[in-house]
Amino acid sequence: MKTSKSIPAGIAALLVCLGVGCQKAPTVAAASVLEMEIIPRTPARQARGHYLVEGLLQCPFCHSDYDFTHRPARPVEGKKYGGADFDTFGLPKGNRIIAPNISSDPDYGAGKWKDADFVRALRRGIGHDGRTLFPLMPYQYFRTLSDEDLASVIVYERSMAPVHVQQPKTTLTDDIKKTFQPLEPLAHVPEPDRFDRVAYGKYLVTAGHCEGCHTPEDEHGNPIPGMHFAGGVDMSGSWGPDPKKIIAVASLNLTPDPSGISYFDEKIFINVIRTGQVNARTLASIMPWGFFRNLSDEDLKAIFAYLRTLTPVKHRVDNTEEARYCKVCRSKHGFGERN
Repeated sequence: MKTSKSIPAGIAALLVCLGVGCQKAPTVAAASVLEMEIIPRTPARQARGHYLVEGLLQCPFCHSDYDFTHRPARPVEGKKYGGADFDTFGLPKGNRIIAPNISSDPDYGAGKWKDADFVRALRRGIGHDGRTLFPLMPYQYFRTLSDEDLASVIVYERSMAPVHVQQPKTTLTDDIKKTFQPLEPLAHVPEPDRFDRVAYGKYLVTAGHCEGCHTPEDEHGNPIPGMHFAGGVDMSGSWGPDPKKIIAVASLNLTPDPSGISYFDEKIFINVIRTGQVNARTLASIMPWGFFRNLSDEDLKAIFAYLRTLTPVKHRVDNTEEARYCKVCRSKHGFGERN
């Protein structure tokens, strides 16, 4: 039916309704649970979120003051999720990296953040205040979590007890800020196929950001070609009982090369993660085995299955030897001169 231009639009719409009958527009369901204003808090999500946050994702490791005098290391009493000061994090003077208080404290923590703020931070690296997060926060890996796993993480994190600790804000110079940008929006991420052990292991290894410590980078922060999971990344720091003593340590080669972990089997791998020991050798506490040991045997078996598929890389790393320059990974570590 045609309507006259002189008839107000609202009246014209009413006439159409009277003529053909009006139907209420159907409610469009959210395509993803992450699009909901409030993610439903369910016992299943709470439990799954706890498993991920306190295990695979190691969130307390960066968002708490940590006590390395214990083994495994643990958060300082009353400071868990209250944030941590990383000082300059090796950047030039004028920069200061702070892992914020993400507890439910409404004054100094994330108590007033929306669920969508967590989604943006974990999927795109955009903080609740709109700034791009410094990529020490491994959002480039967390974004690969399925929608449901990410929802579970958020549900658990929002349930954490408030920690009334005020942290300063991260300060970055303009020349550092321009080196990274927020990530593009990500479409729906489906649940991983747990029946495909290797694929599921890759999902876990990616979300657990293992690559970030076990793949050496060049001076521009780009992964060195051919060195995927080959270790040698300098992780030295005060990771022992004496907070004033620096422990020289480099990440280990996780590839199935003889210089890596070719001699591991499932049983050895799980035992190393559970105990933090490789036979008589002790893993440094900067390796978050204290979190990974909370994973189920099935998940650890999946991780190991994926590691076995990596391309073998000949790269000797031995933390019991004096650190020497390695021309392969361009860093210093034990047996570096032998590569």
